[in-house]
Amino acid sequence: MTTIKASTRFDEPVTQAALDQAIERGSKRASVGVRATAVQYVPQLGSLLFSFLDHSAVALPVSNYPELAALDVSDLQALSLGFGGSALCLKARDMHISIAGLVLASQPLMDMAVSLVAVRNGQKSSITKSAAARENGRKGGRPKLALAAG
Repeated sequence: MTTIKASTRFDEPVTQAALDQAIERGSKRASVGVRATAVQYVPQLGSLLFSFLDHSAVALPVSNYPELAALDVSDLQALSLGFGGSALCLKARDMHISIAGLVLASQPLMDMAVSLVAVRNGQKSSITKSAAARENGRKGGRPKLALAAG
C-alpha cells in the first residue's frame, strides 16, 4: 500500500465562492466510486463485511490483505468507514485503506467486475449502432464473416 501524507492549507481564507465550489465538487464525487455505508468484522468468516446503500454487501477475507491480517480481533472490530464511505479506517493505528483498492486486489472480484462492465456496455445503443442494426436487418441479418482463403 502507498502512504500519502495529507497537506494542510491553514493559511487560505475560506470564501463563499470556495465553499460553494467545494460543495459542488463533493456532490459530484458522492455519486462516483465505491461508497460503503457500514463495515463489520465477521469472525466466523474471518472477513470484513461491507454493506452499501441498496443493502447489498461484499465480504473480503482479512487473510488476503497483509495490512489487515496483522491486526488483532479488537482492532478489526474497531475498524470504521471514512472519507465518505470510500475508505476503511483505524484511528488507533492511523490507518486508512481504500475500499476500491481492497476490491482491486481481489482477482475474482475484478474478473466479475470486468464481466459486468462488458454486459453493461453491450447493452448500450448509439445512433450509429441502431442504424447499423436496421441496415443489417434490411439485408437479412448480420453479414456472414468472410474467411480468408489460404
